[in-house]
Amino acid sequence: MTVEISEKLSEPQKKKINWLNVTYPWIVPIVIVIAWQLVGSLGFVEEHILPTPSKILTTFGTLLGNGELFYHLTVSGQRVLLGFALGVGVGVLLGVMTGFSRLAQEVIDPSLQMLRTVPLLALIPLFILWFGVGEFGKVFMISIGAFFPVYVNFFLGIRLVDQKLIEVSEILQFSFWGKLTKVIIPSALPNILLGIRLALGTSWLVLVVGEMMGTSAGIGYMIQDARAYAQTDIVFVGLVMFALLGKCSDSLVYAIERKSLKWRDTFKG
Repeated sequence: MTVEISEKLSEPQKKKINWLNVTYPWIVPIVIVIAWQLVGSLGFVEEHILPTPSKILTTFGTLLGNGELFYHLTVSGQRVLLGFALGVGVGVLLGVMTGFSRLAQEVIDPSLQMLRTVPLLALIPLFILWFGVGEFGKVFMISIGAFFPVYVNFFLGIRLVDQKLIEVSEILQFSFWGKLTKVIIPSALPNILLGIRLALGTSWLVLVVGEMMGTSAGIGYMIQDARAYAQTDIVFVGLVMFALLGKCSDSLVYAIERKSLKWRDTFKG
C-alpha cells in the first residue's frame, strides 16, 4: 500500500515530503534555543548559571581552535571504542552459547541475570580499589555497560527464531556455521541491532561516570574540571558534545537497521 501511494506522487511532492521529514525533527530544538537565548539576553537568568547558546558556541569555537576539545574527544572516543568492542564481543559469544544450548542457558544465564540487576554505579568504589583510576578500570566499566544489552538481545533474538526455519536448515543439512549465518542471524537481526543500539548509548553514559571518577583527559574530565572553576559554558560544551556523539552513533546504527531490515512490513505510525 505504501509503495502504491509513493508511486502515485509526483517528483515535486516526493521532494516536499523528504524536505518536511528532514525539517520536523529540528522544530523543537530550534524553538528551545531561541527561547533560551532570549531568556539569557534579557537578563532573566545570570550567565554564570545558564550561559546563552551564543556564549556556548563561542566557547566551543575557542576550545576547538586551541585543540583542547579535539584532544579530550579523542581520548573519550578511544575509551568508548575499546570498551564497546570488548563488551559486544563477549556479549555475542555468550549470547550464541546460551541461545543454542539449553545447558549453557541453565548454567550461565541465571548468574548473568543476577549481575545485570546490580547498579553499575555501585561498582565504582570496587573498581577504584581493584584497578585504581587508570584506563583499564574505565574501559572495563564501559564494556560491562555494553555487554548486557548485546547479550540479552542476542540470546532473545536466537530464541525467537521460527522453529520451522531451524527444521528446514536441518533437513538441508546445514552446518552449524551455515545455520548461524543463513538462518539464525538474519532472523535475529532486529534484536541484534537493537542490542547494539542500546549498547552504544549505554557506553557513552558509562563513559561520563568513568571519566568523572578520576582521570586527566576526556570530555567527562573537561566537564568536571570546568565545574571546579565555575566555567558553566565549558560544562555545557561537554554536555552538548556527549549529546551529539550519542545521537550520531545512534543514528549510524539506525541507518544500518533501516537498510538491513527493509524487508520488514511493520507498522510505521
